[in-house]
Amino acid sequence: MPRHILITGGSSGLGAALAQAYAGPGVRLALSGRDAARLETAAARCRAKGAEVATGQLDVGAAAAMAEWMRAEDAAKPLDLVIANAGVSLGPGQDGERAERVRRTFAVNLMGVVNTVEPAIALMATRRRGQIAIMSSLAGLRGLPSAAAYSASKAAVKAYGEALRGELEGLGIAVSVICPGFVKSRMTEANDFPMPLLMEAERAAAIIKRGLARNRARIAFPFPLYAAMWLLAALPPALTDRWLARLPRKH
Repeated sequence: MPRHILITGGSSGLGAALAQAYAGPGVRLALSGRDAARLETAAARCRAKGAEVATGQLDVGAAAAMAEWMRAEDAAKPLDLVIANAGVSLGPGQDGERAERVRRTFAVNLMGVVNTVEPAIALMATRRRGQIAIMSSLAGLRGLPSAAAYSASKAAVKAYGEALRGELEGLGIAVSVICPGFVKSRMTEANDFPMPLLMEAERAAAIIKRGLARNRARIAFPFPLYAAMWLLAALPPALTDRWLARLPRKH
């Protein structure tokens, strides 16, 4: 059982649910988020369960600020588990907004993960122990025309985490990649299309916590959707492109 857990994007959705799942007496949580009010609400709920909670109102895209905050948290109590959870899902927007939205998606979903994971590696390597969890997505298994930037960013962090698992094993650092399907959150509330097997955030957090305790390399769920995405990735594009092109777009 990790005693000090740092979670980015811990103010709402799956991040807040993960914080609740780990909260309890003797546990310290470090939660980051951009919205101060939501962050304090999430922290208060964890404190009510007996956890010690520290918060950081941060943008994961700010590398120097992230590294400084993580060093301070590690100095307060050595970090056992770092969950790089913060992410965004943006549609293409109106004319002229597309390029900026693509850049923002990569700044948060990819560089935000890098800005979280690399400081964690530096801190954990000195004592040769620790665990890192990287939030990817089932959308990272196959590029979806309905979410090009999101799929690409999640595919990148999936490969990054998979490679780090082998690289860091000798340093005593465990790495897991998390690939959820649709989870109820502020992000999915904005979707105006059907979301198969939509899952409550609390249930998703329980699955993730169990998988991390077992040091699973990939924690992917729900299984039917995972199997479908795996099959789509395995089939030739000539067989799947036309069907995928008909998927609804996020606006």
